[in-house]
Amino acid sequence: MGRRICITTNDVELVTGQSYRQSLRVLHEIANALNKAVKFVTIEEFCNHTGLNIEQVEKTIFG
Repeated sequence: MGRRICITTNDVELVTGQSYRQSLRVLHEIANALNKAVKFVTIEEFCNHTGLNIEQVEKTIFG
């Protein structure tokens, strides 16, 4: 089974140390900036928006 491609609010909390509400706000900001009708944000989109390294983010999320 492959890894998921979407990042969740809990993942953002884990990666950034922000609260759940702040993490939710970040995901909404990214989705709005990308003009997405559906509010799913991929890990790659999250990393591009925040400037974080995708390998480090995936390591933190998936172990």
